[in-house]
Amino acid sequence: MITALAGGVGAARLLAGIAGVIDPTEITAIINTGDDVTLHGLHISPDIDTVTYTLAGLGDAERGWGLAQETWHVMDALARLGGQAWFRLGDTDLATHLYRTQRIHEGATLSQITHEISSSLGVRSSLLPMSDDPVKTYLTLASGEEVGFQDYFVRFHHDVPVSAIRFEGASRAVPSPGVIESLSSADTVIVCPSNPLVSIGPILSVPGISDTVAARRDSVVAVSPIIAGRALKGPADRLMSELSHEPSAAGVARLYAHLAATMIIDVADAALADDIEATGMSCVVTDTVMSTPDKAMELAKRAVDASGSSHAA
Repeated sequence: MITALAGGVGAARLLAGIAGVIDPTEITAIINTGDDVTLHGLHISPDIDTVTYTLAGLGDAERGWGLAQETWHVMDALARLGGQAWFRLGDTDLATHLYRTQRIHEGATLSQITHEISSSLGVRSSLLPMSDDPVKTYLTLASGEEVGFQDYFVRFHHDVPVSAIRFEGASRAVPSPGVIESLSSADTVIVCPSNPLVSIGPILSVPGISDTVAARRDSVVAVSPIIAGRALKGPADRLMSELSHEPSAAGVARLYAHLAATMIIDVADAALADDIEATGMSCVVTDTVMSTPDKAMELAKRAVDASGSSHAA
């Protein structure tokens, strides 16, 4: 059994790779909900949807998020009316948010709804929100203004300096059903190549999750999202630098050293292996750029094998 801590695009690609090398029913993904947002009266869970669509084989591989062959008539019409269209929701994607919002109003939990949606789309792995309780990621900009994650990431194109991050509601949140059990019973826990501060950070902020992962550190494998000092997608490198973390694979290792015994880094960062091992982690050097499904599966094999666990496809 594999349990993964997952953000959005990078996590979704690695999870698809893992599903290509082991039985998908042996995979549980614990997914960040700190970037969930309510827009147009709809509850939107971007990371859950990215993972769901990707594992269902329906995701847009080029964008990394949303559905393939999507159309944008609703957003285009909304923009013409002068409405909020900065957060683009595709016409077909809207059905997911309409359904989720309907079920929330009917009293269903986010865990129940995520299972219903993923099952209806043919996803065989178990997808768990990190919590059914609301946890909201807020970023303080260098100007002093505090904004929600989606405002920072989408409306401001994650191109404004940040001085602090906080996770509102985290201290009161409870891990969703199955989260602690899956972390405790998995053969291997994989920390996906997601932003360590705003994708993995919110998950670890939920009481009980970080301690459970740390307690089984020897079988935890982390994959660096930073390659040659840069994030392939998103602001992870800039955020790390702005918040006084070294924006490198070694910097990521220092963030995860208390949680994971093994760090996987890209061949471009091979020279950092000694620095990473100085944190007390083993270092695996391989190609971590998941530019094709085959490359994602190769990385998945390395991640699954890195802790010494054995799995059958």
